[in-house]
Amino acid sequence: MPIPPEVTGEEIDPDVRQELMSLPKGLAEDVSRNLVMVAQLIDEDPEKAYGYSRVALRLASRVAAVREAAGFAAYATQKYSEALAEFRAARRMSGGVELWPVMADCERGLGRPERALAMAGEPEVQKLDKAGQVEMRLVAAGARRDLGQLDAAIVTLQSPELASSAVHPWTARLRYAYADALLAAGREQEAREWFGKALEADKDGATDASDRLAELDGVEFVDAFDDSDDAEDVEESDGVVVDDEIDGDDRDGDKG
Repeated sequence: MPIPPEVTGEEIDPDVRQELMSLPKGLAEDVSRNLVMVAQLIDEDPEKAYGYSRVALRLASRVAAVREAAGFAAYATQKYSEALAEFRAARRMSGGVELWPVMADCERGLGRPERALAMAGEPEVQKLDKAGQVEMRLVAAGARRDLGQLDAAIVTLQSPELASSAVHPWTARLRYAYADALLAAGREQEAREWFGKALEADKDGATDASDRLAELDGVEFVDAFDDSDDAEDVEESDGVVVDDEIDGDDRDGDKG
């Protein structure tokens, strides 16, 4: 797959670069450039990211960072069985536990929430850092919801991290998940409160908490470019389209 010439591979994380030093220099550069493309594309174009990850995997399948990147690319494209296999391989190579939550979420994706819950109770969870433990809690709550256990999902999310007023990178997602679980259980007023708290913590727009709040407040979003009423509102005369419904004020309606 083509890689833009401005991508040199130097953009790669230093820890990953250290892993790639076991490879011949030219090969390491090729692998690192493909991994940079995975990182750049995984959110906006996961299928392309997946393609680059497969190239990296063919070149250096014995490098843990490559297996991990391949796992995340497969996960982003909902290839959960493949992702789980890559994460397991990466974990065997590195000996770390940081992939434990996403491995459990792969089990959910494969329709095995009971396995995800079993993983949430394993000793590996205690070895995770705070962010990893919160992620595991989110996965476990999701597994409870998969099983129709809404009240248990709500209880799972109740934690010191949820109650804390401190804001961390995972705070918005934790509050959002709690609000969503409350809403699913019919506790609308509490849900509204927690969607508000999620929005307060969501500086990067990681959730759609603002939209959820608007829905709860009865705000409807109307597409200003809806074509459904064109036949009624638009007249054509000598090839010129005239809209009798639009005055000078309406033309600027989207600018405010």
